[in-house]
Amino acid sequence: MEEEDVVIVGAGIAGLATAVALKRVGIRALVIEKSEGLRATGATLSLYPNAWFAMDALGVSHKLINLYTPCKRAYITNVDTGATREVSFTRADRSGAVLRVVHRKALLEALAEELPKDTIRFSSKLTSIRTKAQKGSSIALIQMEDGTTIRAKALIGCDGVHSVVAARCLGLTVPINSGRWAVRGLARFPQGHGLNHDFQQFVTAGAKRAGFVPLNDKELYWFLTGKATLIGKDMARDPKVIQKEVIDKFAQDLPQLYTVIVQHSDLSTITWAPLLHRFPWDIIFGNVSKGNITVAGDAMHPMTPDIGQNECAALEDAVVLGQQFGELIAQRSRLVPLEVAQALTKYAQKRRWRAAGLIATSYLSGWVQLGGSGWFMKFLRDVMFYRLLHNKVLDVIHYDCGKLPCVSSCRELKN
Repeated sequence: MEEEDVVIVGAGIAGLATAVALKRVGIRALVIEKSEGLRATGATLSLYPNAWFAMDALGVSHKLINLYTPCKRAYITNVDTGATREVSFTRADRSGAVLRVVHRKALLEALAEELPKDTIRFSSKLTSIRTKAQKGSSIALIQMEDGTTIRAKALIGCDGVHSVVAARCLGLTVPINSGRWAVRGLARFPQGHGLNHDFQQFVTAGAKRAGFVPLNDKELYWFLTGKATLIGKDMARDPKVIQKEVIDKFAQDLPQLYTVIVQHSDLSTITWAPLLHRFPWDIIFGNVSKGNITVAGDAMHPMTPDIGQNECAALEDAVVLGQQFGELIAQRSRLVPLEVAQALTKYAQKRRWRAAGLIATSYLSGWVQLGGSGWFMKFLRDVMFYRLLHNKVLDVIHYDCGKLPCVSSCRELKN
């Protein structure tokens, strides 16, 4: 039997960021990860202003902000008409906070570097989770595959879209297929790509959307997303086959530059996947926390990537969890299960509506932009979405989750 104050399931971005947030307020967490090392599924990720505000609070933004070129605007081109619309990612009050696309592994390593070496326990698979009543609340008993049982005053599931904690402990519904899919990749130009650092997006009447954005002077992230009806069945998993299908089948009516970028892809970075999400009302009315157990990141709010908020929201979750635990530490020198449960309830209240709003906004954004060429969908896309709702989307990506509290003693807690 081992005893821990906080156990985090999953060493992805949500899990590591949460461990960093707790460390900042004086709490040591144990992170258990079933993989043998840091998970780097997906070569890149988009970090919008709200993510950089959260990373400032976590104390890691300085490690990455100068390594990646800022992207201040997007150009959205209707391939059928040739019309191009410019969209700004900046606001007058926070002009320094903009989109940057970064290597996923770089963010994982930046977070992991902030943690003591024994924080992450790799190759650790849990077999069951149960709770035990204790002093008006409960503690979590986590059974590991190697026979170890871990007692935890708090259990935080950061175990991704197919979260065991969300399903088994909280009873949240399984994420569903949105009816859309996405191909993603990273293109490399050793001599430099020579392009402006703008987000380029192409929309067609054929129920697909494509685009690219530079990370730096030599690398570009590209994507293609479409309705499930475009392929009829799952696309092959072989990167070479995916690349060929994108070029031969889906990029024929796109600008030649897009094809050139796809041709320069690092094959190891090309992925295809159906886009999953959880219904917003499942988060509003479901159990985001229960007793001393909660979830964060994709385990709570899996969403489509149409406004690039998956990882950004996970970083927000981490900071808000740190804020709630920080308030406990400011009052006493140890965690009490009943107070932990109350803190997790406050966390759930703070994140519930924000997460549900992000899921809805992201899904509707993708739905409108892939709506086809009918007059009604064109009206929704060109007038309602791009013109009238742009400022609302800016509000979403410029959200500031706040800072972590200053705790007078940042020592590790002892029972």
